[in-house]
Amino acid sequence: MAALNPFTIAQQQFDEAARLLKLPNAARELLRWPMKEFHFTLPVKMDSGATRVFRAFRVQYNAARGPCKGGLRWHTKETIDTVRALAFWMTWKMAVVDLPLGGGKGGIVCNPKELSLAEKERVSRAYVRALARELGVQRDVPAPDVNTTPQIMAWSMDEFEAMLGEQHPGVITGKPLPLGGSVGRNDATSYGGLCIVREVDTMLGVRFERARYAIQGFGNVGGGVAKLLHERDGHVVAISAEDAAIYNEKGINIPAALAHYEAHHGHLAGFDGGQSITNDELLTCECDILIPAAVEHVLTERNAAAVRGKVVVELANGPTTPDADRILRDRGVVVIPDILANAGGVTVSYFEQVQNTYNYYWSLDDVHDQLRRRMSAAFRAVHEMSLERGVDHRMAAYLLALSRVAKACEIRGWI
Repeated sequence: MAALNPFTIAQQQFDEAARLLKLPNAARELLRWPMKEFHFTLPVKMDSGATRVFRAFRVQYNAARGPCKGGLRWHTKETIDTVRALAFWMTWKMAVVDLPLGGGKGGIVCNPKELSLAEKERVSRAYVRALARELGVQRDVPAPDVNTTPQIMAWSMDEFEAMLGEQHPGVITGKPLPLGGSVGRNDATSYGGLCIVREVDTMLGVRFERARYAIQGFGNVGGGVAKLLHERDGHVVAISAEDAAIYNEKGINIPAALAHYEAHHGHLAGFDGGQSITNDELLTCECDILIPAAVEHVLTERNAAAVRGKVVVELANGPTTPDADRILRDRGVVVIPDILANAGGVTVSYFEQVQNTYNYYWSLDDVHDQLRRRMSAAFRAVHEMSLERGVDHRMAAYLLALSRVAKACEIRGWI
């Protein structure tokens, strides 16, 4: 089967929402494409003394509502279309949560596992040097994403400040705490997902404490939400990592699973807390709420009809294809889309920018309180749009986001 182009999928989602909103042609054309994108070749000196050239990208999708913001990914299969699609989704995510920002995304084609610590630092600094004229709290603010870390963000910020000869902590988010990072950032996507699950409980009648949760992905996001649900008496019956998946209808001991995962360097194989299943079987296992928290395109036309969860909460980016969406919708499965469900991370990144700007830092309770307010308000606005328009929650989120961004473009006189 041919690989799905993520940006083509993103544009299909946009086209349907634009049609329902009856956007004029100029608005459709403006919002259907990135406003700016950059392609770089980065020559970097390796530890061996040889020079290696890396391909890199940055997309600033739309800045009508504010400066662009979005993560930086390091991946061997990074493509411009993936970065475009993620910047696209980031634009609508900002608007859904009503943050005064636009969407951006960046990527470097590399395998960080093959790079030494010193080589990672040189790659980080090379990327910032190439992009420096486009960075800044009033322009574009990168953050960590796939395979990038607080340390990489620290090097990136330091390179920018060295070039300007000034302190600019807000130019990069996801930094270590001593350099202006925010408490609550590491588990922000997971905590935001927990807020959404609670809203699902309130609005859709799913019993939070009694619900059975299946979580695909056990990294920072999936493992984090599993921990939070377990601490609140949620019944996590299935978990998975890249190498293994576990099912236990009586509930998995999440602290023990997390200890095993950490001790075995990101692997679940060998954990004896339940029955061994495959990642594909996890997606169709017996549960109430299915949480894809790993990679894109895991729910497709091949398995959507077999999904047994009543609700899908997308903590991964783009886990459900358009064909799967239609099947799930026709079956009455409620899908809470990624541009709403996983917005906790970017929301706390925005909080970090705010704290850096004012040089005043919040407590963890403050961060969680503000995050709960943002996520709850966003869920209710999307749910109300869903009821008002008679559409599913994904389309409702797009309608809400597109209307907000289009209005900003109109007021600016762009359309």
